[in-house]
Amino acid sequence: MGALHPFEQALTLLLAFGPFVVLGVVVWLRRREDGRAVPQEDSGVPESPSRTAPPIS
Repeated sequence: MGALHPFEQALTLLLAFGPFVVLGVVVWLRRREDGRAVPQEDSGVPESPSRTAPPIS
């Protein structure tokens, strides 16, 4: 069939790798969005009741 014209080479590369690039961008954006939605205040360690309860007289 012969060598491809430079325009045809670029189009072939775009069609071959373009969907993967778009998928990578979408995954990156969704992970960034999900990271903002998760509250950062939950450290997994419960606070001591003595810090939150008023002093007993």
